[in-house]
Amino acid sequence: MDSATSDLTGTRPPLRSTADNGLKIVIVGGFGVGKTTMVRSVSDIRPLNTEETMTRAGEGVDNADDVPSKTTTTIAFDFGRISLNDRTVLYLFGAPGQERFWFLWDRLFTGTLGAVVLVDTRRLVDSWYAIDRLEQHGMPFIVARNDFGGPHYSAEDVREALDLPDDIPLIECDARSRESSKEVLITLVNHLYTLSSSARESTT
Repeated sequence: MDSATSDLTGTRPPLRSTADNGLKIVIVGGFGVGKTTMVRSVSDIRPLNTEETMTRAGEGVDNADDVPSKTTTTIAFDFGRISLNDRTVLYLFGAPGQERFWFLWDRLFTGTLGAVVLVDTRRLVDSWYAIDRLEQHGMPFIVARNDFGGPHYSAEDVREALDLPDDIPLIECDARSRESSKEVLITLVNHLYTLSSSARESTT
């Protein structure tokens, strides 16, 4: 049994009774970009998943042409948790990627500190909606390129394709790796801290 499997069988630490500060982060992106995988890889607890098997009823509704190996899909959201220290807990919500479930995003965004936009460089167009919605909500976010082993585009190419301002972090990741997913979250937290510090300085 590998470490990732053992982590999901109950060996990760329970929530400390002293925890009293919860921070919420949402992972968004297109269909099949790895949101569920990221929540699973990094959560301290066995994550809550609302995945169901894809059936013929979804043909013509969910476009799975570019992800032919995908057999399940999230129909509500994924939920995981990370204990940052004795008092602070990070709650992770993975949003569903299919267009028919986008109406759930507004509810998931409520009370959210920031977001990760997970992208597949083979299907960058699927990320436009997520970025647009976050910008409409005025929510801070970073972009993480999930490694699917496809054609490698430079960071500049991806930034230009997504029309990302220079101040929004763009990093590479492997959503299957706990350490890589942790780096994504650390990058987001650092970005949020930078924005908060800049806001304080502008008011003094």
